Amino acid sequence: MNDQIRQIAQRIKELREILDVAAVDLAKQVNLPVEEYLNYEEAKTDIPIGVIYGVATALNVDPTVLLTGEAPRMNDYTIVRKGQGVEIERYKGYKFRSLAFNYIGRQFDPMVVDLEPMETPPELVVHGGQEFNYVIEGTVQLVIGSREFFLHAGDSAFFNPQTPHGQRAVGGPVRFLTIINE
Repeated sequence: MNDQIRQIAQRIKELREILDVAAVDLAKQVNLPVEEYLNYEEAKTDIPIGVIYGVATALNVDPTVLLTGEAPRMNDYTIVRKGQGVEIERYKGYKFRSLAFNYIGRQFDPMVVDLEPMETPPELVVHGGQEFNYVIEGTVQLVIGSREFFLHAGDSAFFNPQTPHGQRAVGGPVRFLTIINE
């Protein structure tokens, strides 16, 4: 498990304990079995972005606090220069860069996702809100429920992320923009 995931897990646990919320109660709030939640909190398993956002909502904090340990500071605008932003490597070959992490009270999160090709099918995740994906370069295999789509540069998808879904790079590295409204 990479160090960033360990730090996020530690922040979640510390905040939960400070707020005096039992692990079983938080697991219930984010619709997870307590064993699965504890694996995330103990950094035994990678934490899906949807779980991070769900925990942030349940603990009434901005997801940036869990991702970086700092609260957003801008309320009129925020500028993120090329190559900047909060970068998280979820696991080998999958990293995302948050582009609005420093904006207070944002209602959606734009992120650039970089994927390396993998032989295995994409890991399916679920989270609340709505999701938009726009492929910048490469070919993405997008799985939504039992459907499979191949999106190329310039293609996009808008979908309900409460349906299990996942993305995978096909034929080479991929970069896509995702916007998630939790």
